[in-house]
Amino acid sequence: MITKTGTSWANIANLRKCTLAELEQPEHFRVTVGMATCGISAGADLTFEALRQEVERNDLNDISLEITGCIGLCSFEPIVEIYEKGKEKVSYVKVDPVKAITIVRQHLLHGEPVEEFTLRGFLRQQREQKQRDAEAHSYLSHKLEPVTTTELDSRSRELVIEEESPESELAGLPEHFTDLPFYKKQKRQVLRNCGYINPERIDEAIALGAYAALERALTGMSAKAVIECITDSGLRGRGGAGFPTGIKWSFAAREKAEEKYFICNADEGDPGAFMDRSVLEGDPHAVLEAMIIGGYAIGASKGYIYVRAEYPTAVKRLNIAIEQAHELGLLGDHIMASDFSFDIELRLGAGAFVCGEETALIASIEGGRGMPRNKPPFPAAHGLYGQPTIINNVETLANVPGIILNGSQWFRTIGTERSPGTKVFALGGKVEHTGLLEVPMGITLREVIFDIGGGCPDNKKIKAVQTGGPSGGCITEENLDLQVDFDTLKAAGSMMGSGGLIVMDEDNCMVDIARFYTEFTVDESCGQCVPCREGTKRMLEILERITGGHAQMEDLDLLEELGEHLQLSSLCALGQTAANPVLSTLRQFRDEYETHIRDKQCPSHVCKNLLGYIITANCKGCTKCARICPVHAISGKPREIHEIDLDICTRCGLCIANCAFNAIERR
Repeated sequence: MITKTGTSWANIANLRKCTLAELEQPEHFRVTVGMATCGISAGADLTFEALRQEVERNDLNDISLEITGCIGLCSFEPIVEIYEKGKEKVSYVKVDPVKAITIVRQHLLHGEPVEEFTLRGFLRQQREQKQRDAEAHSYLSHKLEPVTTTELDSRSRELVIEEESPESELAGLPEHFTDLPFYKKQKRQVLRNCGYINPERIDEAIALGAYAALERALTGMSAKAVIECITDSGLRGRGGAGFPTGIKWSFAAREKAEEKYFICNADEGDPGAFMDRSVLEGDPHAVLEAMIIGGYAIGASKGYIYVRAEYPTAVKRLNIAIEQAHELGLLGDHIMASDFSFDIELRLGAGAFVCGEETALIASIEGGRGMPRNKPPFPAAHGLYGQPTIINNVETLANVPGIILNGSQWFRTIGTERSPGTKVFALGGKVEHTGLLEVPMGITLREVIFDIGGGCPDNKKIKAVQTGGPSGGCITEENLDLQVDFDTLKAAGSMMGSGGLIVMDEDNCMVDIARFYTEFTVDESCGQCVPCREGTKRMLEILERITGGHAQMEDLDLLEELGEHLQLSSLCALGQTAANPVLSTLRQFRDEYETHIRDKQCPSHVCKNLLGYIITANCKGCTKCARICPVHAISGKPREIHEIDLDICTRCGLCIANCAFNAIERR
């Protein structure tokens, strides 16, 4: 590692050249393990340790074993990828410790990839499993008597033989992740290094361009020129509001003050959102570099990253990245022998959703309770400790180095005129392929959900898409051809938000969805202003009456009135947007609300208090439902129709999910 005293831009360039050669053409095997939070939760830490021990046991000292961040398709974790000079990369998926040992012994020792563990081998197994499931379902549907376990096992063995595919069929399956439909329409700019570099090695980040934009800014651009470049690019805040980043920077730059601050807002709290976490875990130096550039542009000497304490992996890698940047002279006094000094510290949030609001975040850093204040004055003029302060979220900052390095017009070639660039989304809910994706602005929701996400499982029909998390609204299936950009989504009654995108199918109850988001807002309200503190609680009470079968039609008018008051009179954006999920679902699915109230029925069979379960004549008396019922509400003799005691039944749905004869119905 180069020491600070010997660091110069020439040495950084030499480090970049040498490390890039090692990455692109490793002399020996380079083995990477996806160790973002999604990978670790799937067991990647155990897989990594198994690989390490087996490599040591076989004296493979020339093997480079490294960690990486998330590649986006989290459902394939743990992911192990092997790079070898002159050969195609081999991608292994769902690698447990036992598979890891086999990979070392067969691939690393003898140079023979373990085909059945690769992405292509896994896809083949998936295809064959679907064929077996279809055959088994067809077999069971014609069986009049209950099928024994022995019979099913025997039939499964027959089907394996029947559907055995020749090895030549592997050629038609994708070999690399980039060949999958999930990646075809993506344009990875913010996520460009995630899943490839080791986030705990600054030399690998530098090899792929980290700090090249900082060099350009410090050696060839004035602070004013940096702000003009960001302004001309049209970059808008990716935290939700979409305010032009360059204009925000210019506000702070023209303020005269003894001290200025630059803050990265990494307090990601939307349910189902993990965009910022993935960037921090996979490419932390992109954020550090952007903060240094931003500090130079506005004249700040101190920066803070406000990150959730619930993100331990991100916190660990940020601390490592900050220490490494100090060692190379990229942080601290007189950066790279220039007149500019800038340092960064972490501040850990305690998980309060409201601290995503910039004035509440500032209060938290100052040591107070995270509560918003009235604006103006805005933080750019009167922020942290009363000094001019810029706050940008992680994704916004990750775009900055590319703009400085490639120019504002390059950035404008991506996306739309008013929303240039890309947007990172956390795609979740009722969709085949959940995960992290990055798409150009202007793509349609239909393309994201169907072309990238693969549509709803089991050919279910899409009912709605929730964009913007608890602050957003629902887009119906009829409007899926809307472009994804700030203004179009806002005009449709929703918002971009930070990037959570939840897909709902025909089995989702929109009243229950509204209740879920309202319950979240009630829990996260700081309680400072009456409209939010009391209004959200009253809305939740009404929604619970509706889902519980105790509401009146007048409650719908009261919901609308409360929602409008929240939007107009709440102190901060949390309260002002809290009613969006309720108002959007009420506007587009009013008939569903009315059915709950008038008929005491939940059309989607979700609201438990409105459901009754019944066993039909299709029951064969196999007793499985009675055996798995957690509260013993089902009774009956073998080979006789069973019964459900609705006074005991908790409506958990286990019996329906496990009945092989479709003999249990919700009514």
